[in-house]
Amino acid sequence: MSKGDWSSRVRGPWLAVALLLSVLAAGTLGYQLVEGWSPWDGFYMTVITITTVGFKEVHPLSRAGEVLTVGVIVAGVGTAFYTFTQLATLVVEGGLHQRLKRRRRQRMLEQLRDHFIVCGYGRIGGTIVEELRRQHVPYVVIERDPERVHEIIEHGGLAVLADASSEEVLKRVGIDRARGLIAAVGTDAENVYAVLTARDLRPDLYIISRAENEDAERKLIRAGANRVVSPYRIGARELAQTALRPAVVDFFELATRSGNLELAIEQVAIADHSGLVGKTIIEANVRQRFGLIVVGIQRRGGRMEFNPAGDAAIQAGDQLVVLGRTDGLRELENAAVQAV
Repeated sequence: MSKGDWSSRVRGPWLAVALLLSVLAAGTLGYQLVEGWSPWDGFYMTVITITTVGFKEVHPLSRAGEVLTVGVIVAGVGTAFYTFTQLATLVVEGGLHQRLKRRRRQRMLEQLRDHFIVCGYGRIGGTIVEELRRQHVPYVVIERDPERVHEIIEHGGLAVLADASSEEVLKRVGIDRARGLIAAVGTDAENVYAVLTARDLRPDLYIISRAENEDAERKLIRAGANRVVSPYRIGARELAQTALRPAVVDFFELATRSGNLELAIEQVAIADHSGLVGKTIIEANVRQRFGLIVVGIQRRGGRMEFNPAGDAAIQAGDQLVVLGRTDGLRELENAAVQAV
């Protein structure tokens, strides 16, 4: 709901409250002037009159006081009923409820840490969000389609109805605290603008973007994307691999995409103070201790060593690419950040 819609929605209830307060003030003052009562007695008499609770008069009334009471009843009962109706309508029709929900979502956005910002919720973005949700990774989606935003929120996710290339929007979704940004908007031009804006705000942010063609890939790299992925190229390669090596494809499908098995391929970062630093793969006892297979090591400079030998040394800043069960992966992740 826009600010103008909200102002229009609450204008009636606030007017009703103002009218009710006016009746209360007029009745209180009237009893003071007509009957000579104290302000509290006049206020109390006005309240019990317009609420029709049936209590007796505070003091005996004169004929003028009775006329005043009739006026308070005629003006006050209708005003009180109108006020309560307006307030109930505001709550029941969702105005207040929606505002509270927006405030709660804003607090959740402010509390996000180490999350991914997903720009776009089409076929690609929806699959990305599904995977992040499956792996319990925090995320927020920026999408311009209200129906898609509503769908995300209905499924318990965080989403913002906005343009992903807006600096204010990126700041609102916590780009300064984000783990990374995934640009998956519908067109290459929109992705370029989103990447440019994000890179300008966070020079150190890890940014991934989708691209439709090679020309767009080059532009996105120049715009600041760390990685550019072409869904069509990946899909074509997988089709070819499935035709040529179906068993290999089935294995990686089970290892990387199935949510029902314990087997997984994961990367584990080695902290500078980790007790694993300086040890070889054999000395770290990765296979026997954690039940994992080291299939690769990405060195701090970015160089990848595939199928490393047992005497390959583990260094600070390395990323171990390991295959095994999830419980062993969690144990290795703990060991990778624990000091000797």
